[in-house]
Order: sequence, then structure tokens, then C-alpha cells
Amino acid sequence: MKYEGAKWVWFDLDDTLIDFHANSRLANAIIYREAGLDRYYATPEQWIEAYEGHNRLLWDRYSRGEITQGFLRVDRFATPLSPRWAGSREDLEAFCWRLDREYLDRLAEQTVMIDGAVEQLSRLRAHYNIGVLSNGFKEVQHRKLENTGLAPLVDLVVLSDDVGFNKPDLRIFAYAMKRAGEMDPQAHLMIGDNLAADVGGAVRVGWRAIHFDRTQPGLRWRGSHIAIADLKLLEGLL
Repeated sequence: MKYEGAKWVWFDLDDTLIDFHANSRLANAIIYREAGLDRYYATPEQWIEAYEGHNRLLWDRYSRGEITQGFLRVDRFATPLSPRWAGSREDLEAFCWRLDREYLDRLAEQTVMIDGAVEQLSRLRAHYNIGVLSNGFKEVQHRKLENTGLAPLVDLVVLSDDVGFNKPDLRIFAYAMKRAGEMDPQAHLMIGDNLAADVGGAVRVGWRAIHFDRTQPGLRWRGSHIAIADLKLLEGLL
């Protein structure tokens, strides 16, 4: 057991337990058809590529506190559409708010999981308290947990929307400890796919951390944390 003393095991949600990228592409393909985005992009693949490239940049800025949630939710649609939009900026923003609501609804319906997520949560919950610590939007994250069947396997959900701070802000980790009723940082272990937000924030507050990094195979020691490419490798660590 390499993590003796751990009492709480925290998981990021998107791209750690739930395959956000796969589900987002499915949701975007649906709204491409339902919202008539073929007026602006010839294929759903072209739309998804434009959306994803800009959305990724916006989420990096949002995690650093540089932009508001409202700006992200509109601009991730508005910037890819604006060069092809013939109407006013006001009409574009109204259309993008509609797209945002439809996208989040469709996103919550998708249930593609990271391999081994359910099995590992089921196994770990017999020995640890399980938490979800996510920067995602509250109106969709709880629905994802319900629709994927993960909700009964999670003891506590802490969302940036509920506390006003995004990972890696140390205050969200401190809030999670307070909610869990366990103030010893070494009793908490964070597992997530984002090196800066999940691992960096956790290590800075004194938690232990595992980076879920599917880009490189196997298990690697990284000094302040361990990196794994497969959730099944948790069986050798916890």
C-alpha cells in the first residue's frame, strides 16, 4: 500500500471517470443537426474541430480565473461561428446561449465512461471515502453522475460552481477537507487528468496526488506524484 493513511480518495470527473471528450463530441454532433449548424460548417467534424480548439483555450483561461463562466459558455460557440455569422452580435450571443443550453442537456445524456471507472470506484469504496472534485458546471455534473450510474458510488461532490473557486485554487481543496470533516491533508488523495488543476493544486495544499495521463503507457514516478495511464493500475497503489 503506497498510500497508507489515506481516508479520502478524490476524483476529477471529466476525462478521469467520464470520457468527456467522447461525450462532448456526441453532444456536439447532435446539436449540429438539431440547431442547423450545417449553415455554417459543412460537416459535424469541421464544427467539432473548430469548437474543441477554442473551448480548450477558454477552459485553460477559466481555470486560471482569467474569464468568467458566462463568457466561456457563450464564447466557445460565438468565436467559431462569428466569421460565418451574417446577423448582429446581439443575435449571435442569443443564439449561442441557446446552443449552450442544448449542448449541456445533450452532454448530460451521454454515458461513455473511462475504462475501469465503475470497477475501481466500487472496489475503492469498500476501503475509502470517495469524493468528486470538479470544475464543471453544477447543472450538468450531477446529471452526469446520475446518468452514468456513478452517483451511488460517491460519498461527497464538491464543485467549483458551489464554492466560487476553480482548481487549482487552494481554497477549493480546503473547502473539500472541511466538507469531508478531515483536516489532515495527508488523509486526502487526488486523482485527475489535469496536471495543473488537479495535481498541482492538490500537491500545493499538502494532498497526495495521482495524475491520470493516458498519453504515456504504464506507471511513472514524477517526484511529487505518480502518473498512471490506466485506472486499473490503482489496484497496485490503493
